[in-house]
Amino acid sequence: MNHPDLTRKKRRTVWLLSLLVLGMFGFGFALVPLYDLLCEATGIQSVNIRTAADNKTAYAAGQPEINKSRFVTIKFDASVHPNLPWEFAPVVRNMRVNPGKEYLVNFAAHNRSSSQITSQAIPSVAPWQATGFLNKLECFCFQQQTLAGDESVEMPLRFVISPELPAEINSITLSYSLLKLENETAVIQEKKRS
Repeated sequence: MNHPDLTRKKRRTVWLLSLLVLGMFGFGFALVPLYDLLCEATGIQSVNIRTAADNKTAYAAGQPEINKSRFVTIKFDASVHPNLPWEFAPVVRNMRVNPGKEYLVNFAAHNRSSSQITSQAIPSVAPWQATGFLNKLECFCFQQQTLAGDESVEMPLRFVISPELPAEINSITLSYSLLKLENETAVIQEKKRS
């Protein structure tokens, strides 16, 4: 093999590797929009959850008219991560609601352990198409919940279903998964001491 052929092959290899790196870089930027599209297409809940202030502002801006002729069944579900020694359940499992009317429901939580534990509730709505039409005005999921050992509490959820909810959706399931939050501050302070 002569020297010019070897140089040409090396240049081609460098060129192909450069294209590969550029392609990987572009793919990295495309991941977020692709993930959002995948979540939307499959009905997977993404991390895009509106805050309490957003919901209150949207609700107050155009107080929706109550649709008394339509009923939607709301089912409430709750689950607790295995490493969290809490009991957690909706006080009411099902409600028939009129779109546009504000409702209040409570979820009961009990810390079965003898020590203080902090948790965070993660909401999920099914079918996913109803997500934008279920407006949580006040929700325990907006903040972390801390319970002392053997403490019980009822946590409020104030919500309204938008009258714009598509007619084919007549049942919505609102699920909450309760996760234990580790005390990261204490861990960081302990590491600094050592």
